[in-house]
Amino acid sequence: MSKHATPLRGLMGAPRSPIFQGRFGRMFQGLPAATFGAREADNLVNLKQLADAMKGPNDPPKDGKDDEESGIPTLYTYLGQFIDHDLTFDPASSLQKQIDPNSLADFRDPAFDLDCIYGRGPDDQPYMYDGAKFFAGAPLTGAGDAKASDLLRNPNNHRAIIGDPRNDENTIVSQLQGLFQRFHNRVLTETGKQFEEVQQIVRFHYQYVVLNDFLPRVIHHSVLDKLRSGEHYDRHKLEFYHWRNDPFMPVEFSGACYRFGHSMVRPGYRVNDKKENLLAIFPDLVGFGDVTPDRALDWGRFIDVAPLKSNDNAVNRLQLAYRIDTSLVEPLSNLPKPRVVSSDPVSLAERNLTRGWRLGLPSGQDVARAMGVHPLADEQIWISQAVDDNLK
Repeated sequence: MSKHATPLRGLMGAPRSPIFQGRFGRMFQGLPAATFGAREADNLVNLKQLADAMKGPNDPPKDGKDDEESGIPTLYTYLGQFIDHDLTFDPASSLQKQIDPNSLADFRDPAFDLDCIYGRGPDDQPYMYDGAKFFAGAPLTGAGDAKASDLLRNPNNHRAIIGDPRNDENTIVSQLQGLFQRFHNRVLTETGKQFEEVQQIVRFHYQYVVLNDFLPRVIHHSVLDKLRSGEHYDRHKLEFYHWRNDPFMPVEFSGACYRFGHSMVRPGYRVNDKKENLLAIFPDLVGFGDVTPDRALDWGRFIDVAPLKSNDNAVNRLQLAYRIDTSLVEPLSNLPKPRVVSSDPVSLAERNLTRGWRLGLPSGQDVARAMGVHPLADEQIWISQAVDDNLK
């Protein structure tokens, strides 16, 4: 049996690119892959049926309270996406064939180091930088922020010129990318420090946010308390993931557990107080192009740290992410057609399930048994929206 993150045969002694930082691997190598039918076609049909059951109702974006809302401000949906892009990038994954995770390269450093922001730095990618500062794009309006701007873009195809192109997938994550770049520029201006020192300051702030803000929003405090205090250290930190001596990115995490953020997506968002800017995620907020100039985000609508403006003519409230459950909003069942493989599913749930099956992931029930946790029976696994009426 191959070890976690074993390099490809013949490449063990090859020099490594600075962007080739890690590998994927399995935490539970001894567990069988989950199957959903006797033949490949049966698996695909049954996975599609499961994905169809995860499809939410066709609810348009709206102002006001929503029964499926969680208590989590909606920015954390997209901060989670940003963190994912900072940790993992798997350009070789396929939905068309079985994949050995130990053969996959992670083209992101699996650490909270903001390489999705900094790329390879100003020496190697000077077109992203004005000296040690990031270039900014066209100004944006609509949020009362005179410094709001789009990302720097290629004038020919309007793609963002950034450390990770995926951070231009939608208007929200692209403006979050821009916010980190502006933070770097401000630290540089106010401290007068060298690029590497400023980069370290920004990284430390980001790591603090991940550990002390993002994780407490999405993980139960009892779990975090045990990890922080060192209680049962060997069992809770080292029994299933030997990261100190054998670091790798677990496919059980990247291909399954961390997909929870997809259920937090709303059908659309009010981006600022302009009446027309209650927007659907498709097609209004699709990225990979110039951000409409009047769509600067009013961050007070996305996170509970900035007050909303008093002149708001729409409903004056913070938008909350949807609950973490087994349901995805209806627009995610009809993604814009993939550009490369036209036969890939257009349902995000089906894509997730198919990729997990192609990777040979074990079932959650088998993982629970391996961890000494009593698993749910099939009839206890609930595929639906988590709303109060269902939880009673």
